[in-house]
Amino acid sequence: PDGTLEPMAQAIVRALRMPRTVEGVCDHLRLPPYRVRSTMRELAEAALVTESDGVFRLTDSGRRRLEEMP
Repeated sequence: PDGTLEPMAQAIVRALRMPRTVEGVCDHLRLPPYRVRSTMRELAEAALVTESDGVFRLTDSGRRRLEEMP
């Protein structure tokens, strides 16, 4: 893998410009929770997002990736 984020991950990173819950991301992107949760886990494992009390936000690495997106 070259580190390129899949379209779903890119959409979620963009949605997390402001902190949101999984439900907030689902509402924002009009996606079902199962699609969002699995991608959020992958983004957390990649240290691009962090979660606290059910609210997800971008890490410094996540913000850098957001800036690099086309």
